[in-house]
Amino acid sequence: MPVWTIGQKRAAGVLAGVTAGIVGIAFAIGELPFRLSQIWTLVLDLAAKNNVPLLVTDIASLVIQCSMIIGFIAVSVMFMVWWERKISAHMQSRLGPMETGGWHGWAQTIADAIKLLLKEDIVPFAASPWVHFFAPIVAFIPAFLCYAALPFGEGTIAVDLDIGVLYIFAISGLSVLGIIMAGWGSGNKYSMLGGLRAAAQSVSYEIPRVLSVVPILMIAGTMKLTGIAAIQSEPLAWIPFLPNWFIFYPVIGQLSFIIFLICSVAETNRTPFDIAESESELVAGFHTEYSGMKFSFFFLAEYAFIFLSSGMAAALFLGGGSGPFLPSWFWFLIKSFAVVFLFIWFRWTFPRMRVDRLMEFCWKFLLPWSFVNILLTGAWLLR
Repeated sequence: MPVWTIGQKRAAGVLAGVTAGIVGIAFAIGELPFRLSQIWTLVLDLAAKNNVPLLVTDIASLVIQCSMIIGFIAVSVMFMVWWERKISAHMQSRLGPMETGGWHGWAQTIADAIKLLLKEDIVPFAASPWVHFFAPIVAFIPAFLCYAALPFGEGTIAVDLDIGVLYIFAISGLSVLGIIMAGWGSGNKYSMLGGLRAAAQSVSYEIPRVLSVVPILMIAGTMKLTGIAAIQSEPLAWIPFLPNWFIFYPVIGQLSFIIFLICSVAETNRTPFDIAESESELVAGFHTEYSGMKFSFFFLAEYAFIFLSSGMAAALFLGGGSGPFLPSWFWFLIKSFAVVFLFIWFRWTFPRMRVDRLMEFCWKFLLPWSFVNILLTGAWLLR
């Protein structure tokens, strides 16, 4: 057996302590809707005593919900960037960030965010100023809108839409417009090629991605994400010791999950599907001519979509927030970040695909298997 050094033992002890502390805090908080409803009731009582109009409290409610979503995206993205740096470092026998903030460089991403805030915004002379300016915003806004329909646990959702799955697919597909705008508005041939590649890739991989979810919708009979997650909270009928997660449905569930995961990696332009920015060919692709906060918006959008895709995978295939003892929102975060780990693992394992092979993989492999899976699901339902 390997012998641990004193430093490794200390690090393992700190990690165990941090994990125990996080679990303890989650257990103490309990279900978020109950706590938030208590706080909001106090706010409404205070507003009623001071004769605050109902319209003002409604607007305040919307502002608070939007602020919470933006805050969650910002914090989760900073954590995921730091986490990816640490994971990739360990995969390559490195340490990654170690100094900034103390323990394992936990504040490195915060320092990077401050650096980006202070960097100069450079606009090329040949660029279209307005297109160049709005492209990062158009790339990020769809991610923000999609989080409103994402169920973070039991009752923890901003807008519980009956067509939640369709809404997220429809809105998230708009982000590619920001990438195309960045390529077109930069006045740079490398950026333009990156934008065109992103358009072709997004349109292609969106089709099998949507089709991969069709078997789940056929079984569940609803496009409501909270409803799909609720169906999976019971034990599996044919294997009682397993939960009724759709990923455990023989062949159908595994095929759907694998296709959805691969297409989600492609939709977020992550390696091995990052042909839209491929540094070895296009300098930095569609964001070659971006710096400072404009560049950070593209970065923010990428990681926001990574967690969004992971959250959808958790809700569609892994039972959402269902789990024993701990609050549902905590279980949802655990499952979502487990899928995020797969995104990171893929990036630091597989080489970039060639453009023609990437498109062939979508149209000649993923798309046919998506149709086959739908036929298998129909046959299983009619058995």
